Amino acid sequence: MISYDHFGYQYPDAAGPVLHDLSLTLPEGAFVLVVGPSGAGKSTFLRTLNGLAPHFYGGKVWGRVSVEGRDPVQAAPRGMSDLVGMVFQDPESGFVVDRVEDELAFALENWALPQPLMRKRVEEALDQLRIAHLRARPISSLSGGEKQRVAIAAALTLHPRLLVLDEPTSQLDPLAAEEVLLALRQLNEDLGITIILSEHRLERVIQYADYVLYWPDAGRPPLLDTPAAALQQIDLAPPVVTLAKALGWQPLPLTIKEGRAFARELQGRLHPRGNGHAGPRNGHAPVILVDGLWHRYENGVESLRGVGFDVQPGEFVAIMGRNGSGKSTLLKHLVGLAQARQGRVQVLGEDAARTPTAKLARRVAYVPQNPDRLLFTERVADELAFSRRAHDLPADPAADAALLDRLGLAGLTERHPQTLSVGQRQRLALAAMLVSDPAILLLDEPTRGLDYVQKHTLAGLLRQLRDQGKTVIMATHDVELVAASADRVLLMAEGEIVVDGPARSVMAESLIFASQVNKLFRDPRLLTPEDVLRARGDW
Repeated sequence: MISYDHFGYQYPDAAGPVLHDLSLTLPEGAFVLVVGPSGAGKSTFLRTLNGLAPHFYGGKVWGRVSVEGRDPVQAAPRGMSDLVGMVFQDPESGFVVDRVEDELAFALENWALPQPLMRKRVEEALDQLRIAHLRARPISSLSGGEKQRVAIAAALTLHPRLLVLDEPTSQLDPLAAEEVLLALRQLNEDLGITIILSEHRLERVIQYADYVLYWPDAGRPPLLDTPAAALQQIDLAPPVVTLAKALGWQPLPLTIKEGRAFARELQGRLHPRGNGHAGPRNGHAPVILVDGLWHRYENGVESLRGVGFDVQPGEFVAIMGRNGSGKSTLLKHLVGLAQARQGRVQVLGEDAARTPTAKLARRVAYVPQNPDRLLFTERVADELAFSRRAHDLPADPAADAALLDRLGLAGLTERHPQTLSVGQRQRLALAAMLVSDPAILLLDEPTRGLDYVQKHTLAGLLRQLRDQGKTVIMATHDVELVAASADRVLLMAEGEIVVDGPARSVMAESLIFASQVNKLFRDPRLLTPEDVLRARGDW
């Protein structure tokens, strides 16, 4: 059992506490889904379960907390490590060595477990997360999603009684996410491990949860209830639930299976009104041309195999595919950050391989999966000014403030960027790139750490940029973002583009990369709740 009694926590130099007078009890063996807006305190709450807050982050703590009879504040992370397994939002932050099998064995070696037992547990963890084929790979060579699965496997080797995960599927493709969540459910049901999992993409995990712990804005008490009761009371909800609430479906369906009966009854009365996305390709000269592109990692793995396509100005292109299919590598080639073994890449008429990256970056903005690589100053307000100076642009505080406000960061201008949540840092990095008014915007997993409201805002901003003639290319596993905003999808597999077509037709024909609403109706004109409401005449 986990209990908090008038517990509070405040980071060093913070204006006020993140957790204030927290009192709640979580039952042993439960699967608890922690949800709430980005920056509301979810990650901080998770860090208190093993003592990382306050022992690693510093700050002040008061009140009492008990995890399976231990006090994390007294025991510290070392004293909680055999009881609480922790998987962070950024998996790289928890790695110690650079070989997958060695990383899984590291904690076991620290506990001086017998060699046969160590080998058995490593093999079990590799099999549970289906990463046995990665055992000899350097962690630095893995994709973001592969790293996330390695981090979960490493946490399982000590057989914790409580497993705490901070957005474990944020970098996973839909199939890999399902595999991870099924493994977690099995651990919960078969071994009785308590699972406390924070996640923004509720459509992936809501069906596995026993309880939802909703975290409102910082400073307000959380809500603990069953999934159906909690989602009935809060604004954050997956697309099926959003549609069900708008149409008054009761009992509230939480999954596609539960919503199908309502959808069948409604479908005959729908009159879809067009796709709501941009029109066909306009025949203009491409701003990006990729021809016969091959890339090989130092370990000999071919990450790109003869890739070829072009992108016209004003297109919004989503690059989708399983983890390790080559999406991130392809984006790096478009901004000159990777060298091809063969083939060519032209961007705005320039050879990307021969053009200095600094020159390309003036017109091509690239936001990687890890936003920290783009954050350099000690104040949020200074990041945009720093970016302007780097591009020899005049200062414009009013425009910077307006952009921060649009991305939901207006109240954080005095904060140090590294004290922000991952989602907030992601939005700050995007803002820093947008100040140069780029012609092309490249985004790698842009919705990592974003809640539904922020994702909706981001989708609207990206569509507006497209309507202004900007070219947007994003690599993402977020099928709901693609459904809401993209015109075209490039579907990759094993370094090749296997499908290239309009987003609606590609997603409607896919079993894996379809949106929740499309799985309900199987109509290429219906991908989002807004499409259904528009077809019904409510929008």
